[in-house]
Amino acid sequence: MSMETMDDPMTEEMESTVIHSTPHSTMRSLTAIMIWLGAIHLNIALFVVVLLFCRSTSVLFLILGFFVLLSVIPVDDKSRFGQALASYVGKYAPGYFPITVHIEDVKALDPNKSYVLAAEPHSIFPIGCLSLMSITGLLPLSKTKALASSAVFYTPILRQTGTWLGLTVATKENFINYLKAGYSCVVTPGGVQEILYMNHDSEVAFLKKRYGFVRVAIQTGSSIVPVFCFGQRDVYKWWKPKGKLYLWLARAIRFAPLVFWGAFGSPIPYCKPMHVVVGRPIRVNENPNPSDEEVVELHAQYVSALEKLFLKYRKVSGFSDMELSII
Repeated sequence: MSMETMDDPMTEEMESTVIHSTPHSTMRSLTAIMIWLGAIHLNIALFVVVLLFCRSTSVLFLILGFFVLLSVIPVDDKSRFGQALASYVGKYAPGYFPITVHIEDVKALDPNKSYVLAAEPHSIFPIGCLSLMSITGLLPLSKTKALASSAVFYTPILRQTGTWLGLTVATKENFINYLKAGYSCVVTPGGVQEILYMNHDSEVAFLKKRYGFVRVAIQTGSSIVPVFCFGQRDVYKWWKPKGKLYLWLARAIRFAPLVFWGAFGSPIPYCKPMHVVVGRPIRVNENPNPSDEEVVELHAQYVSALEKLFLKYRKVSGFSDMELSII
């Protein structure tokens, strides 16, 4: 990891701390990437292999039963093995792309405080959010959790690796409890529903009706940090259906099905540079029962700050012609 201060003449004066992820050997980086992102494909591959080659019904049910067991048994997020695995991913995965972090005001981030790190866009996976986690050491925050869809925690292997990496189920209760316990929480306000509006021509942030994270921030007095991830859209190629039927299905199952692939058609993402821009914290006055007006006002501040980050850093991130749509 290397750090520098950047002063780049742009439309608006910009000075920020730039932290570059450290490059490592290809083998270590690939191993870390597969531990982190390969669990879904590993489940599918194992399931197909079992169905095709398992000739014994009793063995088949034994294997499927083991998968079910992996889906329900508790996971110790503090296990020695889990912590070692998380450290490995945090050390070697960011340099694969690589990821560069731009921090607008590094002194404004107090490691003893909890923040709502509201990162956009979701893309296929919010991969850039890894750089916000304490396991990477790219941000001066010692305790972090990332809120993720409950589907992650019903998937064998993925729920284990996700828990060890610092993910937790995205419920309001978890959100509030971790903030009160001193953790900074990484959220993607647009959520998986943002995939419905994703396109190949511009960035899309599904934010206009997303007030929940703002309300929690006010209830806990946690400052909101706007974050934008440039280049995240390019680490996978993807295709999804169009039309009203697709939208209806996606809303019904609360998930946007699509086909995606990486290098050589595999689950390994392409080596495409990502730039993660961390804005200045938006101060929040604690109020256990915020009014709708308070929530709307703070939400507008966040959206405005996010748009400014996008416009300010898109050129230096290599996306000078990219547009952002807030829907």
